[in-house]
Amino acid sequence: MKSVFDIAIRTTIVTIVLTGLIYPFVMTGVAQVLFPWRANGSLVTDEEGQVVGSELIAQGFANPAYFQPRPSAAGEKGYDAASSSGSNLGPTSKKLQDRIKDDLKRLKEENPEATTPVPAELVTTSGSGLDPDLSQKAMLWQAARVAKARGISLERVKAVVDSNVQGRTFGILGEPRVNVLLVNLALDRQFGKATPLPPAPEKKETKEAAKDSGAPAQPTIPTAPPQAK
Repeated sequence: MKSVFDIAIRTTIVTIVLTGLIYPFVMTGVAQVLFPWRANGSLVTDEEGQVVGSELIAQGFANPAYFQPRPSAAGEKGYDAASSSGSNLGPTSKKLQDRIKDDLKRLKEENPEATTPVPAELVTTSGSGLDPDLSQKAMLWQAARVAKARGISLERVKAVVDSNVQGRTFGILGEPRVNVLLVNLALDRQFGKATPLPPAPEKKETKEAAKDSGAPAQPTIPTAPPQAK
């Protein structure tokens, strides 16, 4: 008579083979045949064929000539695909309130032509911190800034946004949305790439702190514009 131990071992082995090997390989093969682009990360390329990101993952854009996505709490500096998460801060959190106030102030300063209230999604993070989409309203709220930075008419920028509006999934799920990265790439294709921002100045306290400690100052690495630029 087989022992309970032998039955448990065999059950474990069969389960591992079925769910840990056969099932993943079959699903991977089916996905590669039916949806190869999606299965490989929905990677997006520029006009030169260089991969600049994924359609499913947001990335930050500091240059005023590009649309900005929702803020991100994924990783230390945000938009870290390896650290997808929200801030987990509640509505009574002072840290969250201060961050929103700072973002509101920054957005109003960067978009002086926008006279309507700042859309809520531009100051709130998504649960993953990597939501790549905005509503058409939130995109158009930024359109005047983008048009001015590129030296083109507002109507031409709005036309690019309008042509990239995606409808509800299956016609019923979610809301109409606009992929920020795809619109920024469309702007580059039609009007040329925007002039990169100058490198950020090195902070004096970095040098002073290094001098006090006797260690060589670490160079300040400027935040490079995203590859889509």
